[in-house]
Amino acid sequence: MKKKIFKGLDIEYYRETLENGLEVVLIPMLDKKNYFITYATKFGSDITTFTPQNSEEVKVPDGVAHFLEHKMFEQEDGVDPFTFFSKSGTGSNASTSYNFTQYICYGTKKFTENLRYLIRFVNSPYYTDENVEKEKGIIAQELNMYNDMPDFQLEMRLRQNLYHTLPRRVDIGGSVEEIYKITKEDLYTCYNNFYSPNNMFVVIGGNFNHKEALKIIYEELELKENKPYPKVEEFNEKKEVRIKNDKFKSSIEVSKVALGLKIPKNDLGNKDEFTKMLYLKMFTRLLFDSSSKFKEKVIEEKLMTDMYTEWENAYKYLTFYFMAETESPNELLKEVKSELENKDVNEEDFNRMKKVWIANLVRKSDDPESMVYDAFDDILYNNEIIPDKIDKIRALDFKELKNIIKKIDFSNISTVVMTPNK
Repeated sequence: MKKKIFKGLDIEYYRETLENGLEVVLIPMLDKKNYFITYATKFGSDITTFTPQNSEEVKVPDGVAHFLEHKMFEQEDGVDPFTFFSKSGTGSNASTSYNFTQYICYGTKKFTENLRYLIRFVNSPYYTDENVEKEKGIIAQELNMYNDMPDFQLEMRLRQNLYHTLPRRVDIGGSVEEIYKITKEDLYTCYNNFYSPNNMFVVIGGNFNHKEALKIIYEELELKENKPYPKVEEFNEKKEVRIKNDKFKSSIEVSKVALGLKIPKNDLGNKDEFTKMLYLKMFTRLLFDSSSKFKEKVIEEKLMTDMYTEWENAYKYLTFYFMAETESPNELLKEVKSELENKDVNEEDFNRMKKVWIANLVRKSDDPESMVYDAFDDILYNNEIIPDKIDKIRALDFKELKNIIKKIDFSNISTVVMTPNK
């Protein structure tokens, strides 16, 4: 197993690829009391149409990845994984996103037993007509609950306006209509094609013996067979946003706004995706950070009460999301657009932000969960661990930031205004 160092943090990590393609990253932090484990597949709601090798094209209902995640917690032996973990005071959970599904456990006791059980239950699918039918009502309730949430409504409306064909237009959980179409055969087809070692990875951080952990992973997964990775549907997504301006009413007291900036990755040159994202995040942090001139102005003018920003890596696009609550939606959106178009960033703030980011990395290095998720994102988006993040942040150049900003089409924006039902 190859031992490496996270530079600038003086933390060792080990990486191993099993013969069947399973990626394993182990980050022992023996001065900590706790550990955190994630076992994940690169299968999420983005994939609904695919062609297995030597087979015909398969089209499954929206939300099948999320449905499958739910059903993994129903085991044929009747043991509930949540109950198993809770007996040792261990936390457990799972989540599905657009491009992954993960199963986690975390605690301070019984590391080896919990690691072995986590792997075993994720590798023991048990779907029947009866338990699939029963789950539909449960998930339908969950979906209806989200559909009643204003922030969720706003985000999904913006996604539908940004993208023409990408599955990011659709809720991760699908729709009530779609989930009622899901069969146990759909679940087994997806599981057998995407819960395969060459499409999965394990990341562990915290207080554990890395040799012992690797031994368990080998024992449980070394002989698990791969299925050839299917041909997954390609999307001919247009560069331009689908709808530029939109407005709708909902059961809210105060208006909400959302703005999305859609950027083709190729427009930004040939830098690696990690570095591209660093520059983009730096740009929007400088504009909209809590200490920014924009934030100070809109709060002082009472244009905004709350704000949320995020970047998304979606297929061949990088998308910036801005969402806020406001009594003056049109005025606020005008200010946001103006801030983006004016590109008012300065080198002093740029260098200060670099120091803040490095300090945050050092702070996060004290937390096993944060270290695991940093490595998790590296594998998911870059197919490799990036051990020199601090060096990459230090190497960020203000002139290059300005150069990248010049390549962005700031007219390729979609906005949504949600107003009260009055």
